[in-house]
Amino acid sequence: MPELLNPSYFMKTLALVHTSATLVPVFQQLCSEQLPGVATFNIVDDSLVRQIGERGELTADLTRRVGSYIESAEAGGADQVLVTCSSIGPAVEASEPFVGIPVLRVDRPMVDEAVAGGTRIGVIATLPTTLDPTSDLVRRRAAAAGREIQLTARLCEGAFEALMAGDAEKHDSLVAAALRELVGEVEVVLLAQASMARVVDTLDEAEKTVPILASPPIAIAHLAKVMAD
Repeated sequence: MPELLNPSYFMKTLALVHTSATLVPVFQQLCSEQLPGVATFNIVDDSLVRQIGERGELTADLTRRVGSYIESAEAGGADQVLVTCSSIGPAVEASEPFVGIPVLRVDRPMVDEAVAGGTRIGVIATLPTTLDPTSDLVRRRAAAAGREIQLTARLCEGAFEALMAGDAEKHDSLVAAALRELVGEVEVVLLAQASMARVVDTLDEAEKTVPILASPPIAIAHLAKVMAD
């Protein structure tokens, strides 16, 4: 009977599904800061994004794999699932009807914040397989909110290849140049990849003339409200 009085007995659990192990500490830090009363566990498969890149799209079999991870999260005791990769966002939405717990794609709160705050929205990415799903989500969430928007999608050509070749300096330089150009054309910029957020910190404050939004902190802040209810 005493164990029923332990606060951990009533603790909610968040499962995080990642396509890169490098995102685990990023989200762990955010969760510890904003979700102190929530237990977490991680599911990681870094082959997903690689195979999406090889095939040029999110295929049916990859969508089923994402669904299986979300089902495993539910079986593992999760009260809520957060999928931290924008490239597999459509698979997340396809999987939602097949589980009995809420599932969130990481870029949805960020997109909703942008749609509520501006009509000229920019999206930037280093991979088309990430740029396209986020851009599509912006259009659909704007339509659902009854908002007319002008979307500018910008692909940083060569940046991802530079990063994969170990040239982080070239990657950051290309992304920074694209950001400087994009902020002059829109009212808000969305980073389709969380890994680009560090580049924003290298810009001068005078260059950040519009909000530049990254999905991880916004998603966790959203979950802090949702899971507190």
